[in-house]
Amino acid sequence: MSPSFGKCFDPDGTTFGVPTFPWKFAPDGYATRRQLRARGLRPGGQPVAAQVMRRARRRKSGVLVAYLYRIDQAKPVRPMTPARAAALAKAMRARRTCPKYSMDAGYCIPTSLGMCVTCAYPQEQHAA
Repeated sequence: MSPSFGKCFDPDGTTFGVPTFPWKFAPDGYATRRQLRARGLRPGGQPVAAQVMRRARRRKSGVLVAYLYRIDQAKPVRPMTPARAAALAKAMRARRTCPKYSMDAGYCIPTSLGMCVTCAYPQEQHAA
């Protein structure tokens, strides 16, 4: 058994508070949020049932953690209603609209700029 495998293997939850498994070694019956969504499910308010861990050199903490939820306690995803679809379309339209000229930029405006790229860097647009 590798040293990193042993540090992440805690099926009782004595070290980390929840059962912990090495990356790709989670037992059947558990899934991440993305895996639940792919099945048309959501956690539905249940607490985190377990976690998987692995080393990550680029992270400050040194580990990468994914929380797992029980599939048998998951609930179906709420259906998209016309009101929710309209609200989502309105929010996406607001993210695409440049506040300087109130025009659709054709892409989501970066929050770091606060306006479309053409308005943020006009001198580069004229040089090209």
